[in-house]
Parts: sequence; structure tokens; C-alpha cells
Amino acid sequence: MPLPPIVALVGATASGKTGLSLDLAEALGGEVVNTDAMQVYRGMDIGTAKVPPAERRGIPHHLLDLLSVREPLSVAHFQEQARETSAQLRAAGTVPVLVGGSALYTRAVLDRFDFPATDEVVRARWEAELASVGPAALHARLALVDPVAAAKMSPGNGRRVVRALEVIELTGRPYAASLPALEYADPATVQVGLSIDRPTLDLRIQQRVDEMFDRGLVAEVERLLDEGLAEGPTASRAIGYREVMAHLAGELTLAEARERTFIATRRFSRRQDSWFTKDPRIVWVPFDAPDRVEQALAAVQRTTS
Repeated sequence: MPLPPIVALVGATASGKTGLSLDLAEALGGEVVNTDAMQVYRGMDIGTAKVPPAERRGIPHHLLDLLSVREPLSVAHFQEQARETSAQLRAAGTVPVLVGGSALYTRAVLDRFDFPATDEVVRARWEAELASVGPAALHARLALVDPVAAAKMSPGNGRRVVRALEVIELTGRPYAASLPALEYADPATVQVGLSIDRPTLDLRIQQRVDEMFDRGLVAEVERLLDEGLAEGPTASRAIGYREVMAHLAGELTLAEARERTFIATRRFSRRQDSWFTKDPRIVWVPFDAPDRVEQALAAVQRTTS
């Protein structure tokens, strides 16, 4: 008997993926597998729009609340956990419904993606260089050896720049060559994307940010700082959390933190678009279509028939 398919729901933040994931899981008798890098962290609830247990409709959710905010998270480690979880669900006859806004993490789970080796000595050397010259200068150095990779990442993302330079040094190849190809690791995979026009999405992002602050994002960050958020190499970079930390440090007013969170989220949603719209395998469904569940189910049916 064939295994159930792998269903992944993708699209920009605030486009409505969470609600549709619950609808699909209910219709398919499936369970939700988180692919949002920041929802892996315990206590990061409001700022990541994590679905409260009472609103999960009794559907099991996996890969939530696994780490403390002090712990790092790598794509390679997440890939291993998500694939193992999906395999266990499928072996039991259950459809894994993957949902999250982290495009790289989703691609790492779905596609053929073998991670280049890492070397602690090489990594430490580049990290020391980062501490010495700063992320912008290191990004400029990356642009000299791999302009394609440099163009695809923010000059302020020192962690990604260090990883790119490490991979280039270890493999002798451009960093982009190590990114996943558009080839599913398992052919019984379907991606459903939620399409939404930009003005509507921007409005929904603003509403989400306002709701997060109104629900107590600042208090959440204060609590997580006591748990080591500022020292966490991954969690501390989360949108909203870094802006609130700057506010609590006296660097931003509350209004400025709120506005910068909106701007950063809007910018992130555009990067999501650039990732997902380049993938011709995604079946796109209008976010507000009355029959969006039926359209998504039809896409799954075509994959399994």
C-alpha cells in the first residue's frame, strides 16, 4: 500500500497558511508539522503567531517548543527532525501537513538537499573576522568571491555570510551550488501556496503586528530575556523580538519598535515571495477563495492519483 503524500503549505507571512493547514489536516486526517524556524523555540508564542493549543482543533502539532531560546538551530538539524517526523507519520498512515514561513527550511525538508560539511576551525576563523570587521565588510568580501550569493542575502546577516564563506572555502565552489535543487526527495509531495495581492498582505501584516504588541509581545520578550534570549544565536534574530529588545535597551521608542517590526516583516514577506514564486511546482490558491480548501485537496488528489 503506498504511503500517504507529503503536503506542504507555503506562502507569505499573514497570508492565512495556519487556518488552511488546519482545514487540510482535518480533511486529510493528517497532522501538522511546523516548518517555521522560530516556532521551534519555547516561549516564543506571540511574536511568532504560534497557534495556541486550544485553537489547534485537537490536531497534533509537531516540532513546536523543542528548544530553549539559548540554543542554536541549524537547517541541517531541522531537516533531520522534520524528515524523521514526516516518515513516522506516513508509516502510520497519516498525512504530514507541513506549514511555516521559513522557505529554506521547507525546501530543505522537501527537496534533495545535502548539506556541505562544516569545519569548526574554518568557521571560528570567519566568526572572528566577523567580530573584527562587522557584517557589512564581510558581506563585501563575499561579494568579491561569490557575487550571486552575496546578492541573495542581507549585508547585516553576519551568520549567513560566515556560513557562505565557510562553504566556499571548504568546497571550492560557489555557495549557491550547495542550495537545494528543485527536485523532491519523495515524488509523493505537493506544495500548495496561498496567493495574495501586496496591498492586502501589507494591511494584514500591519494588523498582525498591532495585535502582537497589543497581546503582550513586550512582556513576552522581557520574560525571554531572563531566559537568555539575547545570548541565543538563532532566536535573538527573530523579527519583532530584536526590535523589542532594542526598545527595552532604550535604543527605540515603543512606537519605533512597532513600526520597525512592521517594516521588517513586510521586507521578509517580499523575500518569501521571491523564494516561492520561482518554484513552478507550487499549486497556487487565492487566499480568499471560498473553495480554497477544495482547490488544495484537488492538488493533493492529483499528486496521489
